[in-house]
Amino acid sequence: MFKTLRFVLTLFLGALAIPLFSGSFAGAIGNSKPQCIVSLSPTATETLFAIGAGPQVQAVDTDSDSPKTGLPSKRINALNPSVEAVLSICKSTASHPSTKPDLVVISYDANSIQEKLTNLGVKVLLQDAATSVDNALGQIRQLGQLTGHVASADALSASLNATIKADITSIPPHPNKKLTVYYEIGTNPYYSLTSQTFVGSLMKSLGLVNIADADSTTADAGYPQLSAEYIISANPKLIFLADSQSPASVAMRTGFKKVSAVEHHNVIELSADIASRWGPSLGTLMNQLTAVVKATLNESKLWQK
Repeated sequence: MFKTLRFVLTLFLGALAIPLFSGSFAGAIGNSKPQCIVSLSPTATETLFAIGAGPQVQAVDTDSDSPKTGLPSKRINALNPSVEAVLSICKSTASHPSTKPDLVVISYDANSIQEKLTNLGVKVLLQDAATSVDNALGQIRQLGQLTGHVASADALSASLNATIKADITSIPPHPNKKLTVYYEIGTNPYYSLTSQTFVGSLMKSLGLVNIADADSTTADAGYPQLSAEYIISANPKLIFLADSQSPASVAMRTGFKKVSAVEHHNVIELSADIASRWGPSLGTLMNQLTAVVKATLNESKLWQK
């Protein structure tokens, strides 16, 4: 639960920031490959290893868990990062005499870490939570450019883009089937997301009608808090859980047994890690969403009048 709410906070703060194409970068690396990289973003960590920059990464944040093997043992709390810890990460060698990293990648500027490190001569790349598919793919390509792995990053970006497009076109037309959805990212209160967010836009591209859209204001930046009464009255046909909840726990909530998604067993658990990242896992998330949409559209009992 804590990890999910922390993710919600990060997304909310990122949504309030000035929008950038694919992240802001303080300083320039130059033409040489960075030998020592610190990743304080699980998404960036996953991407760096996927494009072949893993050997250059010497420390990651405490939430980085992909890939399952090969991650450095040195860890830094991205929500409360220590400048001193970052500055002493690198192993001093003849080719890299400084213990300062060549590049630090963050997705959340906790403790004003970007400014503090930049003032000390450390290059910092801020890649906020993606707001669109183009933004997510642009971040992958940017990491490729900065780490010397352009071809691999371009190939990964192209592969993910192809996967997303193929999933979208695989959904059959369903003009008489309004597939409403509630996407849960937190409870007490019930946090959700709208079609204006990154994951929300993925669901919209698959033809889903998001119940959070009608109950959102500009103040919530695309991540509204919904009441139980509102969710029940909206009666979504599909519920996605990205907050470590289970279909059984949803069914036990007061009044939820009558919700269509619960009644027809269309409450789907998603991996909180996959659902909260916008790098290489994006293809997996899109495949999962697409498979569920297709299966739900094919449920004859659900669409009987």
